[in-house]
Amino acid sequence: MASLSASNHVARVLSVANHVADVDASSRIANSWRRCLVDHKLDPARQGPPQTLTEAEIRYAAEPMEETIRLAMPELDDLARVLREAGYCVNLADANATMLFSRLPGEADARMFLDWKIYTGSNFAETFEGTNGLGTALAEEKPILVHRDEHFRAQWHMFSCAVAPLFDQAGRLAGAVNITSCRADLERAAHQLALAVTMEATRRMEGAIFRGHFRDAWIATVPGDGGDGLIAYDDDRRIVGACRSARALLGLTDGMIASGIDLSRYIEFDHQPGRGADDAVRLRCADGSALGHGHVAPPPRTRARPLAPRRDAPVDHYGALHRLAGRDPGLIKSVNRLRRIGDRNLPVLLHGETGVGKDVFARAIHAASDRARRNYVALNCAAMPESLIDAELFGYEAGAFTGARREGSKGLIVQAHGGTLFLDEIGDMPIGLQTRLLRVLENREVWPLGALKPVAVDIRLISATHRDLGRMAEQGAFRADLYFRLRGIEVHLPALRERADRGDIIRQIAREEAPGCRLSDEAWSQLAAYPFPGNMRQLRHVLRLAGCTAENGVITDADLDLPPFGGRVEQDLEAAERATIIEALRKHGGRVTEAARTLKLSRATLYRKIKLLRIETTQ
Repeated sequence: MASLSASNHVARVLSVANHVADVDASSRIANSWRRCLVDHKLDPARQGPPQTLTEAEIRYAAEPMEETIRLAMPELDDLARVLREAGYCVNLADANATMLFSRLPGEADARMFLDWKIYTGSNFAETFEGTNGLGTALAEEKPILVHRDEHFRAQWHMFSCAVAPLFDQAGRLAGAVNITSCRADLERAAHQLALAVTMEATRRMEGAIFRGHFRDAWIATVPGDGGDGLIAYDDDRRIVGACRSARALLGLTDGMIASGIDLSRYIEFDHQPGRGADDAVRLRCADGSALGHGHVAPPPRTRARPLAPRRDAPVDHYGALHRLAGRDPGLIKSVNRLRRIGDRNLPVLLHGETGVGKDVFARAIHAASDRARRNYVALNCAAMPESLIDAELFGYEAGAFTGARREGSKGLIVQAHGGTLFLDEIGDMPIGLQTRLLRVLENREVWPLGALKPVAVDIRLISATHRDLGRMAEQGAFRADLYFRLRGIEVHLPALRERADRGDIIRQIAREEAPGCRLSDEAWSQLAAYPFPGNMRQLRHVLRLAGCTAENGVITDADLDLPPFGGRVEQDLEAAERATIIEALRKHGGRVTEAARTLKLSRATLYRKIKLLRIETTQ
């Protein structure tokens, strides 16, 4: 289409809403224009650059996408090299249409993109910018080419955008790959060809993301009209994952995959797990219809000649912490912060409900540090009688008190010298002992009971509590100076019901606690809906019992000991409010003002709730 003046373009957009335009009224562009006018209340004549995130906001938005970006990077770089000479800018955006990775073309073309803020941090959601390649592809979850004056806003008419949505290993929308050109000499057909190249590169990225996520599983490739589908399965041929096209081809659902459904119910193939080479196989659906020839690749651990690790390859000690964080954005952010502080001796304060796994997380922090070869010593302050905590923590000399050991005792702090001391439920520590602990942290020495001289100590302190220590300090129930010494870095461990990757956790713990069993669809539905007031600990006990009572290796809803839970309404409401605020902040890239507008709250009220609910934000 030829370029139009802004006024002519506005008239044309308005005519589309009335179905009298000179474009196909049922086309995707026309439908998008109507959405922009009717649903989003946008003005096609509005001028100005897109919303752009600050560096801190970009980091906040990028953290949940770090693994996706890492796995997609080789294909993104190749795509940028292929399209560089044609003047295309290449971007990877998240599902909110915020560009998180950009490769600009040569200097002559790059100037235009920089001037118009088409680079990392810019947001092109259809709800803000109107019809554009990135925002519309994400809104419809389909590839699209938006050529010049097909853009809703007149100011974008010098650009052509070809975009392919990117889906993760579970078939969920993860983001999009966008290529944009400002060259007037390129016809629509040329951009259509570039879109085909981008779609193929995006399919390869999705394959890399899928294989990276299921690196320990067998992978079957199933041919389909929408591209090859990938199915991950274990040595027992139970499906553990399927990409979007494979789910559509075979009718697989999250519940079926979570239950560990047998692959042979859907596909018959001549293959035995345990071979050491990749195999081309004949695939058939369970109904007997042929799917043609597919491909089966074993996990790297089963290959005949595994690659030896490089001697100079760095060892990532944070693997356990990343596994505990899973796909929960808040925990991923916390683990990345822990990585950045490294082995600086900052105290760590873990906050979370009972049963969320504070001790497990603390052990993972210790294992990731340079103190991993030294002692990890733990004390539960709530479980120890007050009269014994002093002696257990600080130690004592022989004969210090009636009933003391003849040889005395080192005490847990001295035992942790060179390593890590974990004080669980520190909010229950008596005030008097808080004073002594503060002195240890300040002076780096311990005075055992009855000792004539102090003992020098070097410890890293990790504390944990389910209480609000800040509020307790304000009320005088906890020493404020100790609270601030403990809070070198605070990590919130969300309750199981708050986790964004709750389904992944249920599947993993089911494999650990009930090996050889699979969950029925009904059992999966109950587990997914139950709030688990006891968190991880309760989930493990429930699945351990279910694994013992399951018949024929199938856990049904009758095997699940899930008592009625309705006695914590206030906490449930607080958790729901917290989740709503976190989602609003995520949707708006951490921008509090816009999140407050969406939630219909004043900015001051939202800031107060963020502080009260202990929500981390970049502002």
